[in-house]
Amino acid sequence: MVDEVLSQNEIDDLLSAITSGEMDAEELKKEEKEKKVRVYDFKRALRFSKDQIRSIGRIHENYARLLTTFFAAQLRTYVNISVASVDQIPYEEFIRSVPEMTVLNIYSVAPLEGRVLMEVNPNIAYGLLDLVLGGKGSSVNKINNLTEIEKMLMTQLFEKAIINLKEAWASIVEIDPTLEDFEINPQFLQMVSPNETVVVVSLNTAIGETSGMINICIPHIVLEPIIPKLSVHYSMQTAAGKRDSEAYGKITENLQDAQVEVKTLLGETNITIDEFLNLSKDDIIALKQPIDQPLALTINNEPKFYVQPGKSKNNISVQVLKEIRGGTNDE
Repeated sequence: MVDEVLSQNEIDDLLSAITSGEMDAEELKKEEKEKKVRVYDFKRALRFSKDQIRSIGRIHENYARLLTTFFAAQLRTYVNISVASVDQIPYEEFIRSVPEMTVLNIYSVAPLEGRVLMEVNPNIAYGLLDLVLGGKGSSVNKINNLTEIEKMLMTQLFEKAIINLKEAWASIVEIDPTLEDFEINPQFLQMVSPNETVVVVSLNTAIGETSGMINICIPHIVLEPIIPKLSVHYSMQTAAGKRDSEAYGKITENLQDAQVEVKTLLGETNITIDEFLNLSKDDIIALKQPIDQPLALTINNEPKFYVQPGKSKNNISVQVLKEIRGGTNDE
């Protein structure tokens, strides 16, 4: 509710009326305490919060970017698609706003119930078709005279674009969209009851030489199971968790490829140069390492484990006995 700001003259008139007795201050206080009634249209029920509508808008901003890239790559021409508006209205109101003859794609979005409707303005639809057939993207509206070949080409183009819808929704729910039907007359569609609330996402679309609108109609029954996930709090948690998971994965991958030097010394001692020069066959060098004490295994010259020597499948090896703690690099 917007607060009304009074001008200085109106304030003076109000004070004058109270002073003269024309208005009773106590009556004004009483009226303020009374519960105020707001008119509510049950035919236009608002079933989504502003927060949830914004989340749906963000999903389709991503979808618009993906669709722009897809059509630009497929058609080799200038493409610009962006979200114009996101509204919740009765299904009947949406159908009345759609042209009598237009291009309608009906998608199922398993595992969610219900179906999603994409209405493509005829200018855009024929611009796409002209580009697919090698033209410059000009639009000639002959929606009443679509041939079977033209219908098939349009259907194949929008079937290929399904992957973008799946990717855009992946941050909220994993869906498997399928193009179930292609229609040109909205009066033949009765997806939900006329008073059912639907979210309509309108996309400003410019492709080649043509421009128009693409409208995506999402019934409440489709969104109902995932309404809690459409809050900002959930989105932020999911995004943060995803970032942490990706960072952990990258660190783990990099660590697995790191090269380290691992070695164990059987023992060591000191001898003079003269003793070294006079060594001969069968001479024995006494080491300082007692045979009943474990050896130290070093990683990059840092002692990390106590081990004992032995053999494993005829290979010289060591068995780890205990971790060496207390060094500066234990972490």
